[in-house]
Amino acid sequence: MTEALADGLREGARSLGLSLSDAAQRQLLAYMALIQKWTRVYNLTAVRDPQEMLTHHLLDSLSAIPPLLRHTAGQPIRLLDVGSGGGLPGVVLAICQPEIQVTCVDTVGKKAAFIQQVAATLRLPNLRGLHARVETVQERYDVVCSRAFASLQDFTQWSAAALAEGGVWMAMKGKMPSDEVAQLSSGIDVFHVEPLSVPGLDAERFLLWMRLRSHG
Repeated sequence: MTEALADGLREGARSLGLSLSDAAQRQLLAYMALIQKWTRVYNLTAVRDPQEMLTHHLLDSLSAIPPLLRHTAGQPIRLLDVGSGGGLPGVVLAICQPEIQVTCVDTVGKKAAFIQQVAATLRLPNLRGLHARVETVQERYDVVCSRAFASLQDFTQWSAAALAEGGVWMAMKGKMPSDEVAQLSSGIDVFHVEPLSVPGLDAERFLLWMRLRSHG
């Protein structure tokens, strides 16, 4: 089964245009195994089938990497993953892009503790779990991201204080959330929307990029 998952991960990454190192592939599969182990006790995810976890969790999160790299141009940045839960997409980003400092924030202590465990087990110095409400986060981040976390209005409003000057929001969504875009405050600029194609997943996915409108 593990070999089939490894093949699926390799093929999926390739179809996304990603060249993953052997070490990154091993870490991603080890991360998936950790989710399975912890979910038995802490209910990190409703998805239990390994093949489904591969597509719905790993490949879904990996699909955000090419757009993110186009934005960062490979520069080292600080990224905050809001309402990270079991670490999606934050942990996947930290594994695949060691130059990105990833903080996964969640209001549930056990989920933040899980992220810390992942960082220690997989030796990821660029990953940390933070148990807090995002509104209380003091540090500033170049990219603040979320995956199916809340409405765009709530996401941007709650995390605005964590956005560095010139920073952007990156929201991963299922269907195109036109209603949510319409409800955004006038100070938020949705400057780019792109459809994501997740290998093996027959469902709509969109990535929305947002920033604060400049006054002047």
